[in-house]
Amino acid sequence: MSLSTHVLDTAHGRPAAGVTIELRGGGGHVATVITDDDGRATFGHLDAGEYELIFAVGDYFGERQFLDHVPVRFHVADPGEHYHVPLLVSPWAYSTYRGS
Repeated sequence: MSLSTHVLDTAHGRPAAGVTIELRGGGGHVATVITDDDGRATFGHLDAGEYELIFAVGDYFGERQFLDHVPVRFHVADPGEHYHVPLLVSPWAYSTYRGS
């Protein structure tokens, strides 16, 4: 299974480049990536199980008025499928979904 994400800065209407994202699973750290100029990042093969993406949006926005780290927990049922987890975020709110 492969995993990708796309972070969109809804406060400024652009991709969120340079966001640090930690992937955790199996009770520990799996990988850390930084979004590219288009706000995208990918991870290698993952097995079935529970995972969590932690987006460091406070560092990205340069302020911690409300949001600092956004955790998104999800379950991988079929390791043969591709999972895409976008994050739409501002300093005050966020939304996520399973993309394609």
